[in-house]
Amino acid sequence: MKRATFRQLRAFDAIVRHGSFSRAAEEMHLTQPTLSMQVKKISNAVGLPLFEQIGKKIYLTDAGRVVHELCQDVFASVARFEMGVADLKGLKTGGLRLAAVTTAEFFLLRLLGPFCNRHPGVDVSLEILNRERMLERLRANADDIYVFGQPPLDFDIEAIRFLENPLVVIGPKGHRLAGARNVPLAQLLGEPLLMREHGSGTRTAIEQFFAETAARPKVKMELGSNEAIKQAIIGGLGVSILSRHTIEDTAGLVEIDVEGFPLVRHWYVVRPAGKKMSVVARAFCGYLAETCAAELSAWA
Repeated sequence: MKRATFRQLRAFDAIVRHGSFSRAAEEMHLTQPTLSMQVKKISNAVGLPLFEQIGKKIYLTDAGRVVHELCQDVFASVARFEMGVADLKGLKTGGLRLAAVTTAEFFLLRLLGPFCNRHPGVDVSLEILNRERMLERLRANADDIYVFGQPPLDFDIEAIRFLENPLVVIGPKGHRLAGARNVPLAQLLGEPLLMREHGSGTRTAIEQFFAETAARPKVKMELGSNEAIKQAIIGGLGVSILSRHTIEDTAGLVEIDVEGFPLVRHWYVVRPAGKKMSVVARAFCGYLAETCAAELSAWA
């Protein structure tokens, strides 16, 4: 194993987390043959196969499980080293790893700008992912801070809300309900509704609202991104319920005033419970507390 490189271990860990060579290759920005070659080198060094394939699924062998435990030890040691160096350097340099669900990109990049201008030596990486991929990264402790609309309940985490996330009804400009005040919910139920895919935090919140009101909307189409939904609305395929943050400065869309809306939710910053934060991560939490009047003083 002394011949194994850090990048090879990262590639192996990505395959384990995703259960897929193709998705791991996508994360590592490698071709699938290159990724397979990286893992083959580790397997050759160990002298035993690390994966076995049954049908379309891949599973760790006993040797693979031992190597994966080694990966976690190595990554934890490197993270502690990086954090120690960052603390010694202060905010003159260092890195901040953020991961956020897709809807958050519409406001998070605007928040990041002033922070990066204030600390030009800090290298910030931001992953914008769907909820499933976010949970994979959280499980792997791959980032410093995670931004969720609905923090996962089955993880050992700490979560603090820092910004309102109002969900509103959106239609195309010129829609018959545009401009009306306090439209009855029953009228919305007669409209074709465009929804995010199952598992989306936005969809979960909407389904909870309809369940509480015993309402039965006419779901016309499921789409996998907010941008796709916005274009479908402009194209006249229906209306939708999205975060108000997603439609700022978007031509061709209008917010419809429907009773019961907006659904006021919140954005949360999340970290694994007990995770020690670097000086850069603490500074970012302090910046959020200052900018958004958030209760993040304990993390800053």
